[in-house]
Amino acid sequence: MTLHLYFARRFLLLFLGILTVFALFQGLLDLIEEVGRYDNVGFGQVLHLVLLKLPEGLYEIVPLVMILATIAMFLGLARSSELVVTRAAGRSGLVALASPALVSFLLGLLVVAVMNPIVAATSKHYVDLREAYQTGNAAALSIGPEGLWLRQGGPEGQAVIHAARTNPEATRLFDVSIVAYAPAGGPRTRILAEEAELQGGEWILTNAKAWPLAAGLNPELGAQEHETLAISSTLTQESIRDRFGKPSAVAIWDLPAFIADLDDSGFSARRHIVWLNMEMARPLFLVAMTLIGAAFTMRPTRLGRTGLAVLSAVLLGFGLYYVRNFAQIMGENGQLAPQIAAWVPPVASVLLALGLVLHMEDG
Repeated sequence: MTLHLYFARRFLLLFLGILTVFALFQGLLDLIEEVGRYDNVGFGQVLHLVLLKLPEGLYEIVPLVMILATIAMFLGLARSSELVVTRAAGRSGLVALASPALVSFLLGLLVVAVMNPIVAATSKHYVDLREAYQTGNAAALSIGPEGLWLRQGGPEGQAVIHAARTNPEATRLFDVSIVAYAPAGGPRTRILAEEAELQGGEWILTNAKAWPLAAGLNPELGAQEHETLAISSTLTQESIRDRFGKPSAVAIWDLPAFIADLDDSGFSARRHIVWLNMEMARPLFLVAMTLIGAAFTMRPTRLGRTGLAVLSAVLLGFGLYYVRNFAQIMGENGQLAPQIAAWVPPVASVLLALGLVLHMEDG
């Protein structure tokens, strides 16, 4: 038990240390990028944006940090001959690997259960603040059984948009209702349209009818019908996709309810279902990264070719990571069932890594 605790503590400290280094490095890169993006924003506000963006970046590189922590640990154990002593005491390399694998699995559970909601909240807040600094107004999006709701703002005032249906990117709306508000806050115009498509900073409405809502006027008498009508918009495809098309913007605890709302609204929830299953399989994939890192670095350093072993472990880890992402894309496109796309790559990675570990140990 003491040996397991020693290996587990050492692995955890290495993981946290490498994650801290990556956090500092990424924070500096994001700071440089954000400073050059805004002209009239103070340094404190830019730093706030960087801190909000940082969790999402770290969340994406956790598998890389995991494999690097494993490599660093077992190279250190090999150079200090601790692995040799462990084997001489009658403990196999698999015993030494048990505690890091368990720690990686527990870290995976912690990442999914705690860090995932944090990333969802901070990334959404980051997008809102970025739009507020760029356009002066923050947009909003809501999905429920009654359809899709959007809010946009600009110098001409706010506008609330409702649609019964939409395309997967929410850039083409159907059965649209728009209520435009004056800068002072009162309603100005109500518009109904069969279709609205976002093009070049404008909503292009088809078969639209507009009613003025000025005080003292009969809206129906002043109503006008248009085959096509253009309304300026501060929304962009990127800003809508950040809210609607990214399943990572929804915390994993809220995803089942969000998927149910999408189904009730008639929208496709396939991307979110795939993402939910992939997040549930993430701890298993992190265990695979640990096993792969150990498979190439548990051999004694006197055998040489340490650099080649490290390079092989990193390349194989990247390869499995891209296979996992490729399976995710196939799942989102409907070419694979969501469960198969999410669970087969981690399970196959664990089996491959275990085979490598057993082969290296027997060798």
